[in-house]
Amino acid sequence: MISKTKIKNRTKHKTNYELIETTRNANKNKAWLKVAQILSAPTRDYSSVNLEKVDKETKAGDTVVVPGKVLGSGELTKKVRICALSFSSSALTKMKSTKSEAVSINDEIKLNPKAEGVKIIR
Repeated sequence: MISKTKIKNRTKHKTNYELIETTRNANKNKAWLKVAQILSAPTRDYSSVNLEKVDKETKAGDTVVVPGKVLGSGELTKKVRICALSFSSSALTKMKSTKSEAVSINDEIKLNPKAEGVKIIR
């Protein structure tokens, strides 16, 4: 685990405003510190997670955080709430068929500051 100061210093090198805001908000809440650490790392270390992996590792009604992009490979068979930096268009289409929610990580931090019931999938 890296310190809050190191996360803050790493964030100075980012150019994506939405990513900077998300990292800052995650850094403020102790429960979201792990997500802040992942987001402050280089972008080549971000995850690309397929819906198939999300489907295997979750139960219906779970909230999942993907520090990266959600891709549309595979099928989603249950209703879940997925929070990620970005979503592919095919993933969004498949998520609509199961009535799953696609939310940005920043919005989830504001709605759920204590990170209750949140799973991180990388």
